[in-house]
Amino acid sequence: MQQISLVTPEFAARRALRANSQCPHLWSVLDNVFDPELPHVTIWDLGILVDVHSLDSSRCKVVVSPTYSGCPAIDVISEDIVSALNSAGVQQVEVAVSLKPAWNTDLISPAGKAAMLKQGIAPPDKSVNCPLCGSGHTSVISQFGSTACKALYRCNDCLEPFDHFKEF
Repeated sequence: MQQISLVTPEFAARRALRANSQCPHLWSVLDNVFDPELPHVTIWDLGILVDVHSLDSSRCKVVVSPTYSGCPAIDVISEDIVSALNSAGVQQVEVAVSLKPAWNTDLISPAGKAAMLKQGIAPPDKSVNCPLCGSGHTSVISQFGSTACKALYRCNDCLEPFDHFKEF
């Protein structure tokens, strides 16, 4: 079976930022917000949750960075963030979308990659192994899979098609 890569320096920096936050409870609330296109991967584990600032007891600002500038899921993600924080008692939530620095796959947590693999999606890696049987004997069918950030592959051993989350 495919091994999940170690923590990247980019993810380690994100983890340190979160650990030093003045509002850890808000980060915890957002651990329940999932990407709509990857329903088993949280926005934290996908790396698109950049920062959370508590402005006061009833207001906060959340910064997200989409996987690419035209990501159609960002509106749904923003709505889910507002809903989750409203349910936790935060009355006013501002969601800011930031394209700088640009999101990249090194921001994905090991847990996020493991969740992709569990969903049958090959996580971003130099080698594309079948998430079903683990074979490295795979071939690309199309550069675009079920979403623009995935490519469609086929395992040449078990013959199953699968999505591969592209490296960015």
